[in-house]
Amino acid sequence: MAQQNPLQDIARWSERESGFKGIPSICSAHPLVLEAAMLRASRTDSPLLIEATCNQVNQDGGYTGMKPADFRRFVEDIATRTGFPIDRIILGGDHLGPNPWKSLAAEEAMDEAEQMIRAYAMAGFTKLHLDTSMGCRGEPIALPDELTATRAARLAVAAEDAIRDMDGSKPVYVIGTEVPIPGGAMEELGALEVTKPEAAVRTVEIHANAFDAAGAGEAFKRVVGVVVQPGVEFGNHNVIDYVPENAKALSASRSRMPMIVFEAHSTDYQSREALRSLVLGGFAILKVGPGLTFALREALYGLDQIAAFLHPQARKQTLQETAEAVMVEQPKDWEKYYEGSAAEQHLQRHYSYSDRIRYYWPQGRLAAAADELLALLGDTIIPETLISQHLARIYPRVRAGLVAPRARALAIAAIDLVLEDYFEAAHG
Repeated sequence: MAQQNPLQDIARWSERESGFKGIPSICSAHPLVLEAAMLRASRTDSPLLIEATCNQVNQDGGYTGMKPADFRRFVEDIATRTGFPIDRIILGGDHLGPNPWKSLAAEEAMDEAEQMIRAYAMAGFTKLHLDTSMGCRGEPIALPDELTATRAARLAVAAEDAIRDMDGSKPVYVIGTEVPIPGGAMEELGALEVTKPEAAVRTVEIHANAFDAAGAGEAFKRVVGVVVQPGVEFGNHNVIDYVPENAKALSASRSRMPMIVFEAHSTDYQSREALRSLVLGGFAILKVGPGLTFALREALYGLDQIAAFLHPQARKQTLQETAEAVMVEQPKDWEKYYEGSAAEQHLQRHYSYSDRIRYYWPQGRLAAAADELLALLGDTIIPETLISQHLARIYPRVRAGLVAPRARALAIAAIDLVLEDYFEAAHG
C-alpha cells in the first residue's frame, strides 16, 4: 500500500494545537539557498518543500540545464552534504504546463507539457501545480476557465499514468493560477484585486468536473490547494503588502472547500507578521523564490566589496563587474522585463525585486566568479567592522556569536534571515 503524501492532509493542519499550520515552498535551484533551507528546516520537525518551475527544470533542461531526475539528484546531494534527512524532502513542480512552449500550436505545446509532467512524476516529485492558463500560438493570452481545466486534467492523467506501476506516495495537485506568469510582474504595481470567493469556488468546481470527464476522479481527491490572489505581489520597483481585511471574504470561502487550502504565490518581501496572517487566513502554502536569491545577491555583493578592500589586486574583475558584463552580453533573461533608460536598466539588472540575476548564477562565468570570491575569502575571519559596513543585516548575529564571520557562513546567514520569517510564520 502506497504511503500517504505528507501534504494530503494539509487542510487539517490549521486544527493543530501546536506545530506547523502551513509550509514554506522554497522555489530556487541555487545550492546555497537550498543548503540554507535545509539548515533552517533541520531545527524543526516539518518536512521541507522544494519546488522547481517549468522554466528552471524540464525535459529539455530548462535554464538550469537540469531535467527533473537531475534536479532530484542535485537536491539529494546537497541534503547528503548538509546531513538533512532525504525522507523529509518534498519535491514540487510549479507552473507545470505549456508555458515554455507557448510559441507552438496548442496541441504541440500540450504534448511537450505532458512529457514534462511525466518526467516530474517519474522522478518522484509529489506536489504538482497544474498551470495551463496561458494561450499558445494563435490563442488569446488568457484562456477560458473550462479549457484551462480540461488541459489541467489532461496533465493529471499523464502524471497518474506515468507512476501507475511505481511504489511510493501518490502526488498531490494544486490548481489555479491567479498570478503573473513564471518570472513575475514586470511593471510597477498599484493596488491588486483579491480573488473573489466565488471565483475560487468555481475554479475548484470546474476542475472537479474536468477531472471526472477525463477519468481522473481519483486524482482529484488529491487536489489539496488552489492558487489565488490574496493581494500580495512585487514588481521590479515595489512590493504590495498583505492586508488581511481585504482577503477576509476569500479566507471565509474555504469553508466551501473543506479539504483544500490556498496557495499564495509571490509572497517574497512580505513581513513576518504578514506571512503569519496569510497562514492564519488559510493560505497554508507560501511560495518564495526571488526574495531568497535577492538576499543571497545582497550578501555576495557585500562580500565582493569586502574582498575588494582586503585583496585589491587579487582579481581581474569584481563579482558585480562580471555580473554586469554577463548580463549585458546575454540580455535574453532580463531585457523583456526591465524597462526605462539605460541607467534605469542598469539599476534593475542588479537591484530589482524581480531579481532576474538569479537566471545567471548557474552560468559559467558568473558561477566561476562567485566561486572565486568565496575561495578568495575562504575561512578568513572577516573583521566585524567590515561586516557592519557591508553586511549590516547580519552584523548583530555575528556580534552575538550566532554566525561565524566567514564568507560562506555569512552568505547562508543572509538567506536564513528570510527563511526564518517563513518558518516562524508557518507556525501560525
